[in-house]
Amino acid sequence: MNQTRAKSKLRRTLRIAGICVGALVILIGSYAGYLYYKADRALGRIAAPPSPSASASASPSAEPSPSASGDNADTQTDNRPMTFLLAGIDSRAGSGGTLNTDVMMLAVLNPADRKMTLLSLPRDMELKPQTLSSHKANYYYAYFYNKDKDTAIANTKEFFGDLFQLPIDHMVLINFDGLRQLVDAVGGLDIDVDMDMKYRDTADGTNIDLRKGQQELDGQQVLDFVRYRKSNEGTQESSDIARNARQQQVLSQMINKLATFQGMTQWGKVLDIAGDSVRTDIPESDLRSWILDFQSMKPETTQILTLDSKWVNPYIVVDENNLRQSIDTLRTEAGLQTNESDLRQLADVIAVEPSSDSPAL
Repeated sequence: MNQTRAKSKLRRTLRIAGICVGALVILIGSYAGYLYYKADRALGRIAAPPSPSASASASPSAEPSPSASGDNADTQTDNRPMTFLLAGIDSRAGSGGTLNTDVMMLAVLNPADRKMTLLSLPRDMELKPQTLSSHKANYYYAYFYNKDKDTAIANTKEFFGDLFQLPIDHMVLINFDGLRQLVDAVGGLDIDVDMDMKYRDTADGTNIDLRKGQQELDGQQVLDFVRYRKSNEGTQESSDIARNARQQQVLSQMINKLATFQGMTQWGKVLDIAGDSVRTDIPESDLRSWILDFQSMKPETTQILTLDSKWVNPYIVVDENNLRQSIDTLRTEAGLQTNESDLRQLADVIAVEPSSDSPAL
């Protein structure tokens, strides 16, 4: 009799477990279908249609990247390294309506090693291209966009790839307000604020007020943290190096948050926001594949590179050896060989402060 009761209880337990597992499978399948639907709606807006080849106004690319093919329209289905130009644009009311890219990063993603390498480019870095006039780094996307918006991404990534000796596979643009919304969508970010920050500008509504220390920041606070440069409220002003490090911290934290359970439950909202705020030349098929396979694509380690620099009004000038070493690291991570003559050419197109141990050219 006891055996009969035990068997009956076991059957009930197994039946309940089976129902729970079945319900979970249905929920997971439904959520995957929901994400696919959201991705399908958003990616048509995020992924730019295949653009015409870069125009002659952009410098020709130095060499093809191992992961690039033609105009990068081919779907990348293997684990070869990929190179990116990441840019943030401030289009808030009161910001002047410019398309200046006030956040810029060169990035290499190596799916095989689950590693990402980041180098922030100071927005005020002086670039001296042979085919265009000298300007700050944040000027050139707006220049290409105003000439021809359909080729702006292609021309910008080719231009920066040539100057920095790093062929770029894809460019990703995000509106600053989109960043604010994305951070709010995932419930904020845990950020180590490196200094007290206070700055107010009534023209565009800026009111930065952050205290030093590890803390949870909402979207507006993260945007303030990323943008902070100068103070008119008595706090210390930020160096370009510190600002770049903050940008890298936010990107790394955002990627990690999206992989958490809380972040994954908000992917639908994230995709809606990205559809309004992000533009890229990554093919739609690749984006869909990466989103659905985000856990295996997400880098487990992030290498942060910084450029030593100083202010030489009105530009930022970077240390020559430091620049060479950083580009050499990016090229190595991208699977590209480098020779010293290539690195020496950087000083011809980028304003540098010669290092004391730099060889004579």
